[in-house]
Amino acid sequence: MSAPDARFTLANERTFLAWLRTSLALVAGGIAVVALVPEFGVAGARHVVGVVLAALGVAVAGGAVLRWHRVQAAMERGDDLPPTRMPLLLGCALAALGLAVAVVLAVGGAG
Repeated sequence: MSAPDARFTLANERTFLAWLRTSLALVAGGIAVVALVPEFGVAGARHVVGVVLAALGVAVAGGAVLRWHRVQAAMERGDDLPPTRMPLLLGCALAALGLAVAVVLAVGGAG
């Protein structure tokens, strides 16, 4: 094993921190939905949206730690970087949540 170029290590760290910011934004969004958004026309929907956003934030934070570690280990071994599905999974989860919210709003209305 050899130490990777510091620039790559720092780039890996910056990517990790970007994922943590995304995680924090998702958790904060979940809190904001529950605390600040008026109740949807469907009982409990607002809380479900908040919980899903917070859970996604936790999942992203966990995935970020694993990704950072896997990339760092690959660089130290001189291997190719491992593939990631996090952007695809997060995008699909947020699209599904957005679609569900749109359906709830269309069916139940707001307020």
